[in-house]
Amino acid sequence: MTQLTLNNIEKSYKNGIKVLKNVSLNIDSGELVVFVGPSGCGKSTLLRMIAGLEHITGGILEIDGQRMNDIPASKRGVAMVFQSYALYPHLTVRDNMSFALKIAKYKQPEIDAAVDKASKALKLDAYLDRLPKELSGGQRQRVAIGRAIVRNPKVFLFDEPLSNLDAALRVKTRIEIARLKESMPDRTMIYVTHDQVEAMTLATRIVVLANNTVAQVGTPLDLYNSPENEFVAQFIGSPAMNLLPGTIVNTGTQTTVSLNDECVAVSSVATSSKDMGKQVNVGIRPEHLKLTEEDHIVKAEVEITEALGEYTLLYVKNAMQDENLTAKIPG
Repeated sequence: MTQLTLNNIEKSYKNGIKVLKNVSLNIDSGELVVFVGPSGCGKSTLLRMIAGLEHITGGILEIDGQRMNDIPASKRGVAMVFQSYALYPHLTVRDNMSFALKIAKYKQPEIDAAVDKASKALKLDAYLDRLPKELSGGQRQRVAIGRAIVRNPKVFLFDEPLSNLDAALRVKTRIEIARLKESMPDRTMIYVTHDQVEAMTLATRIVVLANNTVAQVGTPLDLYNSPENEFVAQFIGSPAMNLLPGTIVNTGTQTTVSLNDECVAVSSVATSSKDMGKQVNVGIRPEHLKLTEEDHIVKAEVEITEALGEYTLLYVKNAMQDENLTAKIPG
C-alpha cells in the first residue's frame, strides 16, 4: 500500500524559467492518476521529478511519509515506462525484462519466476527469445511494461507510453494497461498523456495541468460535468465545449443569462446581486445543442456537417461570435 504526496512542488532552471509552480497533490494507494495537459505544461517534468530523474527545486515529495527529494531514483521504489520503449536492441525479450533484476543481483530462480509471471500476464511468453526488432510496436511497449512489472515497484510511472503507436494499437494497448491495473489493485500508478481519451478511460482521477500548475483535479466525470474554469471546460471533451458570451440579468438561486437578447436559466450556478450585469461565458457541450426551427435561443446556420456513422457533427455559424459552434447529433 503506497501513498504519494506532493506539497508545493516547483521546478525552475538557472535561467529563471519556472516550469512548475505550487503543485500540491495527494495520491492514494491503488489509484491510477493521469497527468494531462497541452504540450509544455510540465506534466512529463513532474513525472520525472517523482522518478528522481529531475531535481526538485521547491516543495516536498513524499512516498509513504518519507521525504524523497534527495533520495536517488534507484532507491525510491518506482519503475518508469518511457515513450520510446528504451529497450536494449541486442538483448532478447527475456533479457530486457530481467536486466534490472540481474543488476540488483537477484537469484536466477527469482528472476525466472518474475519474468515468467509478467510475460504471461502481458501475453509475451511466446516471444521471450526474440529481439526487439522482431516485435511490433505494441509488443515492444508490452516488453517495456513487463520490465517495470518484474521490479515489483511501489509506484508505476508511465510517460506517454502509447504515443508512438497507431490508432488501433493505442486502443488495444490501452485496454491491456487497464487490465494490468485491475490485476494489481493495490499498486499506485501515475500516467502522463496529452490524449484526453486515454485520461478519461484509464484514470481513477485526472490532474489537469495548465500554465505550469494544477488547473483542476477530479474524477473523469467530475471534470467533464463540472469543470472549474474555461481551460478545463474546453480541454476535457471532444469536440470541445462551446462558450457563448452573455450577460447576467437575474441573480440568486436561479441565475439567468442573456444571450443575444434571448434569456437562458443556468440553475446550477448561484449568484448574488453584485453579479448583476457581469459579462460571462456560458458553456454548452456539443451533445446538449438541439436543432430546431422554433423556440430557439441562438440563431445559427449550419455551415459544415461531418457524418461519422454513430453521430454527426454540425459546425454552425451564429451572430454572437466569430468562431463556429459545434453540435453533436445522433446518426
